[in-house]
Amino acid sequence: MAGRPREFDRDAALEAAMLLFWRKGFEAASMHDLCEAMGVRSPSLYAAFESKEALYLAAFEHYVATEGRAVWDKLGDGATARAGVESLLIGTAETLPKTRTAPAGCMVALGAVSDEWPATITRVVRKVRQELLDNFRERLTAAVASGELPDETDVEALSRFYLSVVQGMAIQAKDGATADELRGAANAAMAAWPGKK
Repeated sequence: MAGRPREFDRDAALEAAMLLFWRKGFEAASMHDLCEAMGVRSPSLYAAFESKEALYLAAFEHYVATEGRAVWDKLGDGATARAGVESLLIGTAETLPKTRTAPAGCMVALGAVSDEWPATITRVVRKVRQELLDNFRERLTAAVASGELPDETDVEALSRFYLSVVQGMAIQAKDGATADELRGAANAAMAAWPGKK
């Protein structure tokens, strides 16, 4: 016997929850806010997601798979590491400012920075940020191996520098920076790209 149909479209509800959490954060998004944004009653929300924490994690995973990957995958663009890093920074500049449909900033860069938030959420968000750092390391290590970057390049420092630029751009976007302003920051960061001596 078939079960009762769900009272709502799970994907659409998850998208709505993602946008609310992205805009307000975990603590500030109340269950009432979430039910209203998702167009569901509290029992349906708990039946589908079990808890606010589980809903946040599902919304965060949705963000990573959709909004995040669309930008972060740009690191693999281009024939050179420099082209990939530049593509990522310009993509970041163009997507982080607030739009008609999306809040400003990056849910990964801005999420779970408070120790008061559930440890599970903090761990998941930190893991994604660590993966981004690892992606920079991998691309830059390959650039040293291929001769694109000098042998003496400090890959660790350079990886952390460019990730810091991305994270800083997220904060600036949250504070109202425009795409043009963020592109300026991206261009300045690319001017720091090491060259052969």
